[in-house]
Amino acid sequence: MKKKISFPYETKKSTIFKQVKRPIATVDFWSDRFKKWISYNMIVDTGADYTILPFSDATDLGVNLEKECLSFETRGIGGTETIYLLERKIRIKIGDFIKKIPVGFLSRDDIPELLGRQECLNNFDVLFSKFTTSFSE
Repeated sequence: MKKKISFPYETKKSTIFKQVKRPIATVDFWSDRFKKWISYNMIVDTGADYTILPFSDATDLGVNLEKECLSFETRGIGGTETIYLLERKIRIKIGDFIKKIPVGFLSRDDIPELLGRQECLNNFDVLFSKFTTSFSE
């Protein structure tokens, strides 16, 4: 039998609709700074090429953006942003699944953590059904 973990969608207020439901997963990242797992509730974003975290998460994870990342410009629905792509992969845990994935950090903090496709969502069977997101291999 396949291992599987599921997460209910998160309900948020919306300025366009009364509310929206978003696919969220609890993802643990290994922190080199604290030598323990740190949990983030992340939007499961099949439109994101790779996993993106806000600027301040780099400090919590023990990542030095100037020394350990490549800086470049990226374009998305919000316009052009500076992204710091970590030159090494970082260890994550989703339930019992452990992976090493590429991670980028935005130059600001006012964005949510986004779980993207590159070496992460692409390596799972991900099912969005009835306001639940399920991961299996």
